[in-house]
Amino acid sequence: MEFIPTEIPDVIEIHPKRFGDNRGWFSESYRHDLFVAAGIDLDFVQDNESFSATVGTIRGLHYQLPSCAQDKLVRVVRGAIFDVAVDIREGSSTFGRHVTRTLSAETGNQLLVPIGFAHGFMTLTPDVHLTYKVTARYSAESERSIRWNDTQLGIEWPQLEGVDEPTLSERDAVAPEFAHQPDRF
Repeated sequence: MEFIPTEIPDVIEIHPKRFGDNRGWFSESYRHDLFVAAGIDLDFVQDNESFSATVGTIRGLHYQLPSCAQDKLVRVVRGAIFDVAVDIREGSSTFGRHVTRTLSAETGNQLLVPIGFAHGFMTLTPDVHLTYKVTARYSAESERSIRWNDTQLGIEWPQLEGVDEPTLSERDAVAPEFAHQPDRF
């Protein structure tokens, strides 16, 4: 596996190796010993899956408060997404900045989103299926959201052909702006 620090070094892009032949390919998408050797020793306790049928679906920006905060290892099984991690750690030198990456089933790349970051994504293809490992169980009581298009964050979401407005959940559509989200790290 290749571990590539991003412009915010705590967020890491991971490229598992694929071994192919005339049948297709095989890949180890996660191997604890290789992560530890790269300085990432996390105890993943839950695997989650997400399916989004429509191009231009946005999920996020989500995070859970401390005591239920989660590191996430995100990968796409089918399709492609524009993935976003926003640093919400007060006092961090990168507070309020974000990292974006395109993750796809074709490339197999993954993104490690650490505790202290809000996470979200936009689907770039139809019928996107993604999976992500987390280091804490889901907690509805501790989950928070930040508005996906908050101008203070300045995330340049893709402009997709045929998509005038993204598809959002009711909760994401009314999420508070970053400056008005009192529950940060």
